[in-house]
This record gives sequence, C-alpha cells and structure tokens, in this order.
Amino acid sequence: MHYHIIAIDPKAHLFEVTQTIQDAKPQQILSLPSWLPGSYMIRDFARNLIEITAVDEQNTPIEIEQLDKQTWQCKNSQSFIKISYQVYAWDLSVRSAHLDTTHGFFNGSSVFLSAKGLEHTKHTLTIAKPALDELKDWKLATSMKRTAGEQYGFGEFYADNYDDFIDHPVEMGPLAIASFEACGVPHDVVLSGKHDASLPRLCQDLKAICEYQINLFGGQAPFERYVFLTTVLGNGFGGLEHRASTALMCSRKDLPTNMTHEVNKDYRVYLSLCSHEYFHSWNVKRIKPAEFTPFDLSKEAYTEQLWAYEGITSYFDDLLTYRSGCVSQNQYLTMLSEIMTRVYRSQGRFKQTLSSSSFNAWTKFYKQDENANNAIVSYYTKGALFALYLDLTIRIETKGKHSLNDVMLALWHDYGAKGIGTQGDTHQRIIEKLLNRNCDDLFVYLNNTQDIPLEPLLNKVGITMTLRTSAGATDLGGGETKGLNIAFGAKTKAEAFGLKVLTVTNDSPAHQAGLSAGDLLIAANELQVDSQFEQQLQSKELDTELALHWFRRDELMQGTMPIKLAIKDTISLSINDEKKLKIWL
Repeated sequence: MHYHIIAIDPKAHLFEVTQTIQDAKPQQILSLPSWLPGSYMIRDFARNLIEITAVDEQNTPIEIEQLDKQTWQCKNSQSFIKISYQVYAWDLSVRSAHLDTTHGFFNGSSVFLSAKGLEHTKHTLTIAKPALDELKDWKLATSMKRTAGEQYGFGEFYADNYDDFIDHPVEMGPLAIASFEACGVPHDVVLSGKHDASLPRLCQDLKAICEYQINLFGGQAPFERYVFLTTVLGNGFGGLEHRASTALMCSRKDLPTNMTHEVNKDYRVYLSLCSHEYFHSWNVKRIKPAEFTPFDLSKEAYTEQLWAYEGITSYFDDLLTYRSGCVSQNQYLTMLSEIMTRVYRSQGRFKQTLSSSSFNAWTKFYKQDENANNAIVSYYTKGALFALYLDLTIRIETKGKHSLNDVMLALWHDYGAKGIGTQGDTHQRIIEKLLNRNCDDLFVYLNNTQDIPLEPLLNKVGITMTLRTSAGATDLGGGETKGLNIAFGAKTKAEAFGLKVLTVTNDSPAHQAGLSAGDLLIAANELQVDSQFEQQLQSKELDTELALHWFRRDELMQGTMPIKLAIKDTISLSINDEKKLKIWL
C-alpha cells in the first residue's frame, strides 16, 4: 500500500493524494475516518475530499460507487488499483488539515483513505515537495519513520499498519527546529509561524518535563523519537496527542523569548499544554479503555472512563511542571486554584456526573453552547479534582509510601505495555490493592453530583482552601483578591452601545431579570451601561431592584434585576504548614 501526497495548490488550499494498492480485494472498499483519537466528536473529514477517481494497471478507469458519507467501493476485478483525489485543507486546528503559502499541516485521518482488509499491512508514503518556487525552502517534520530523504526534508516514510500510519501528523513550511535528548531519546521542537521564541529555553524546560514523565513511568520511553509540532499564531490554543508526537497551537505571547524569560502565566499555559499531551503518550495512547482497544473510527466509541484519561492527565500536567522545576510551588497552587474555580463556577456540576460527562463527550462536551455551564461538567477539570482527591487520599492513608504515581505505573505495566484495555473498575481495584481496603467511598463521586470533599484532605497536607466571591471577569481564582459583594450572573462583552451577553447563570440576578445569551444590554435605571457595569453594581443596596433595558434581536425588552449577594464560587489555596506539605509537594 503506497500513498503519494503533494501540496498541489497552496493558494487554493489543496493537497493531492494518490493511493496505489498492489493486492486489492475484489470490489475493494475504501473509507476515511469520521473522527480521530483524542478528539471525541464526529468530524466527517470526508466532506473535504474532491473528485475521487480510480484506474487499473492499464490506466483504464474503474467505476467507484459511494456507499455512505465516508465509504466507497471500487468495481475492480484486478488486484492493482490507483486511486486519486484532492483534499481541501482550510481547517486551522490540530485536528484536520490546513494549507496555504505560509505552511502545510495534516493529520493522516483527514487525508488518507483506508483499504478494507488491508489495514494491517505495511503502509508507505511519499511526501513530495511543492512545485511553487516561492516554497523551495520549506522543511518537513513528522514522527513517522523515514526511509529516504534528508532529515527535515521531503521524502519517503512508512508505518506498520493503518492505525500507525494516521497517527503521525505532518508539518511543512519555513520551520524553526531544535532538538534535545530526554533519558537518551531524541526529541524535536518544531515551530511554524512568526515568532521570537528562544528554542534553547524551550528545549531546556521541555527536557525537564519529559525526563520527569519518562521516569514516572519506569524510565523507558514508549517511542524511539518524539516531536513537538507547534503552530504559532497571534491568538490560538490547542493540542492533540499522538503516539510519538503532538500537534499544538499557541499564541506568540505564550513562548519564552530568552533564557531568562519569566515563567509567567502565558508561558505556564504552554508548558502545561506540552506536559498534558506528552503524558498522553502513556495515558490514552497506550493505557486506554477497553472500548478503544482497538479504535473504531467510523462511529462514536462510548466510554465512561474519560475522567481517568483526560482528568488524571489534567491533574498531572500542571503538577509535573512544578515537580520538574519549571514553575514554583506558589505558581502551581495558583494553577490548581484556577482549575478548582472553573469547576466551582459550573452549575452543571450539580446536574451531570463524571461518568455521564465522559460518556456524553460526543454530544455535550464537544458541542457546547451558551447553556453548557448550567448543564454539564467537564471531565477534564472535575476529573482533575477527582485525581487530586485520589492522590491525596493515597498519600495520607499510606503516610507518603504510595501515591497516584504508583497507580499510573501499575496501569502502564499491567495494561498499557501489554495492550490490554482498562475496564470501568480497573482504577478502583488498583487503588484498593494499594490501600488494602474497599474504596467504594472514594469512587462514589464518579456517579453522583456532590462536590468532592477536598478541603479536609488539603488541610491534612498543609493547604488552606478558601472559598470566596469573584472579583470580576478577570479573576480566574487563586491569590488573596477581595471579591465583589453584589452578584450579576452573566458573562458579557463590551460593544459600542452596551454589553453583549455571552452566557447567563441559572438562578442568578441576570437570569431573574430575563437576560439571555445574545442580548445587547443597553441601560440600567435609564442610564447607558458599559464595561464598568458589574463594578457599578457594588454600590447598590441589597434587596433593591434595578430596571434593565436590552435588545433581543431588533426588539427592545425590559426587566427588573434584584440586587443580591454574590455567591462564593472562587477558590484560593495557601500554605499553612510547610512540614505537612512535604507529604504532597
């Protein structure tokens, strides 16, 4: 099975793919995935395929019948088939494909058809250099194994099977590339886009994070080489894990500009993103639910275990930036405070369990609307708090002898390294063995909507957890900020003549006044509102009312908003006992 791909027309955002099958089945069936691992939403990549044709060895056209939105059948009698098509690539994300004269990027799942019955055979690939003279200096980066061509050049590649073949994203363009070794394994850092980043600084910090993670899982990396592929934008964020690489997007401000660059909030975000996707090299790429063993990329694959694969990963991503020495203890506590705050500000946590959040990722988490905060909870953020709960419990009950690290190492040795999928009770059984007791009292929080009782555990490890009111839109949690006294209950964006309502929290004053997402709030007590509206509310007397006017579409509406106390939904963490803290941090 051989594929050939070229950026045939970057200005029209078109890749051209030719697929040659030497031992095709009679009436060969071809298909494209409808989703890709790590992004649990039907993407329908086939919608971007253009003009699929096929010929035999004599170059005689072969009829192709489309069976459904992503499947085709060749009316072939010979074993040789050559299929050709184009792919429209204009999705600037980590999930699909994007091409213009600045760079090219693709995931194999969005550009390469699979051949039914031949998925387990060797797949080879030629990535040809674009013909445009202005692109003559383009380089290419991917973690796929190379058989021909210079390093970081176009050439020949291979994979052992189709699943492996589509799990190595490709970035091409005027790339900035640097390398480092972590535990003896070569790692590449690849940046695409305009930036002033210090590559030596990135290598220094990523090396520390990668080595810590490799050692956490026993000291042996599960790959021979790893590549961090980052598209740098003016404003962007995203990441997707792969078996020997990750595709990332970040803002220019997220990257360090020199070796002494402060590890500020922006850079912490980027390091945590890298840490998160790298941790996935074990936790979900190799340790994975039984429902994903193997993946069926033609339809949804439901599991209640995403809390473990995204939640535990979200707990470790920030934590390991601290443990590897990249961020300080106080910075880490601020990061954790912000995650906790995101959960405590979600009314959906009282309506959806972690198990349900995991199972319904396809239709709820990945298809969020303006009511999401009222209806769902994130298996990333609440899953991270559940992971913290498990880690602290294990550390306290075993007096520091064991931790969640031991759970991950057991999962790797007993499941991931052996290719065995985890069941719904696997994590509980491993922890019960460590604690030598039944753990139903811990895992009950997967299937109820109660807040996880973290405060007493944090206090036992020297941390005070303070619940306070928010200080406004820029207050993400942490610190000793004084919160607002009067509640509003809506997120807004300043417009020329008022405030555009983005979301409304159920049972809040904004909700009781009648405001809805999309409304343009223009006046309060017959005075025009602006970005200072929430601060101005603080001077109002409790239990009074405020007359609001707003436009919904082109209709003027009015309502009365009660003046009420703000609820406590913001978390701050602080150290109260350095000695106790050593059992955890």
